[in-house]
Amino acid sequence: MRIAGANVPDNKRLEIGLTYIFGVGKTRAQTILDKAGVSYDKRAKELDDKEVNTIKKLVEGYKIEGNLQREIASNIKRLVEIKCYRGLRHVKRLPVRGQKTKTNSRTRRGNVRSTAGSGRRKVEKK
Repeated sequence: MRIAGANVPDNKRLEIGLTYIFGVGKTRAQTILDKAGVSYDKRAKELDDKEVNTIKKLVEGYKIEGNLQREIASNIKRLVEIKCYRGLRHVKRLPVRGQKTKTNSRTRRGNVRSTAGSGRRKVEKK
């Protein structure tokens, strides 16, 4: 099943399968299924056309996939342009939400820090 440009896996429960759409988490998937009147335990391959159409209509009511990603990118761009603290953290590729960086933030920074040496250069062997 394909919804909003994302493939929903056929063999997973719909509650989990809908989370493959960017912007739909478990809670939002549950509310969509509640409004559509579909069981959480059903698989995507077990749905009939009527249920698929109601789920698609409900999902399209939210900001998802490309529109959501564009909005997030524009929010970050705005922070960078006004040169606020959060914008500068984005530019420097450092954690934005106040996390410490001495030992953590390897994902954001990359493993760039190395242990300090003695300051002497290694002697080359002849």
